[in-house]
Amino acid sequence: MIDEKIILQVLAEQQEEIKGYKPQKWVARKEESLFEFDTKMAQVVIGVRRSGKSTLCHKVLLERGIRYGYVNLDDDRLADMKTEDLSTVLSCVYQLYGTDIPYLVLDEIQDVDGWYLFVNRLLRTDLHIFVTGSNAKLLSGELATHLTGRYNEIHLYPFSFLEYCQYHRIDMQGITTKADAERKRAFMDYIHDGGFPEMQGLRNKRAYVQSLIEAIMRKDIQKRFKIRNIEALRKLAHHLINNACQEVNYDEMSDLLGITDKTAKKYVDYLCQAFLIQLLTRHSFKSKERIRNQKAYIVDTGLQGNRDNALAPENLGWRLENVVYIELLRRCAYDFYDVYYHKPAPRAKEIDFVVCDKSRAVELIQVAYEIDSRRAYDRETSSLVKASDALSCNRLTLIAFTQTRDVEIDGKTIHIISALDWLLEDHGDRLIVF
Repeated sequence: MIDEKIILQVLAEQQEEIKGYKPQKWVARKEESLFEFDTKMAQVVIGVRRSGKSTLCHKVLLERGIRYGYVNLDDDRLADMKTEDLSTVLSCVYQLYGTDIPYLVLDEIQDVDGWYLFVNRLLRTDLHIFVTGSNAKLLSGELATHLTGRYNEIHLYPFSFLEYCQYHRIDMQGITTKADAERKRAFMDYIHDGGFPEMQGLRNKRAYVQSLIEAIMRKDIQKRFKIRNIEALRKLAHHLINNACQEVNYDEMSDLLGITDKTAKKYVDYLCQAFLIQLLTRHSFKSKERIRNQKAYIVDTGLQGNRDNALAPENLGWRLENVVYIELLRRCAYDFYDVYYHKPAPRAKEIDFVVCDKSRAVELIQVAYEIDSRRAYDRETSSLVKASDALSCNRLTLIAFTQTRDVEIDGKTIHIISALDWLLEDHGDRLIVF
């Protein structure tokens, strides 16, 4: 067991840090609207490490003037915490914040065995609980089993481009040449360096990304799943990062790394649970095709180039496609839509994203950085027209680095929208409107 004095010291230091927070200076996040206050459900914020989960919790509570206790378990002095230590933690919280606090934030608690029983017990005492975690197992396993119907899931990603512009004070409405150039420069910086909040303004982005990936490998995967071959896991992760937006080939990875197909699939699953990798499923009513033909994307494009020995191809089209997919995941969370890609045959031109309301396709989205040439324009638009007939969907969108306009082809209207306009769209809490 951990000595109570150590726990009290750690929590006191964390309490002191909170006193200096100034949430009014922080970037507003869309996910703030997803919190449910004055409810008996635990508010669970999950997402990749360092995406701003704890900051989000502090912001919504401080801005509402709510008194709360705070425990961050991602501290080396608390690394060996066991289930029996959690009651001591609660005692220390009461000593520091008072026994009448209405809210408690538990940061990165998923590595403590039996934590969900502790949360369940606190909920029964009418405490309002906020929980953060950087592993999807938090929801798929423990919470689903032990807190059935008693939690509200909020998935947080690194900054969107809109939030990135707010952070860097980019003029998003100006119509001058200077304002337009500033937005384009910010867009290029964003697709190269990404939106991790702490990385903004850092000169040595490579050191930050290296430490982040290593923390994910060690803390969120190796420690939790008892991985022995950490080097194979690391190589597989970098392989997927280098080949973002491509189909996952397990046979190739197993041969490349000297591991079995089963192990390769496990490692990819672990990377997804840690939110480093996001898989995209093929649109098909056959489950075998959905399972076999998944594509891998990275949670933030800043991870691709800012690494040691990073030889990922400088493909702006793939970077833009990756940015669009993560943005779609953000937006679709509000309406519970699903996202797929469409590829009717092995040699057929695919549609990058199919947004579905249950089994019904409601929007087809094609992403192409450049459509200035006639060949590129015809390729992308014809693919949308063909898929429109196949999927019975007439809302067709082509996102490119070009001017926004509508075109009509074979009786179908295609909304061509510049990447900047699409990424800066803001419809309030409801981000995607069909």
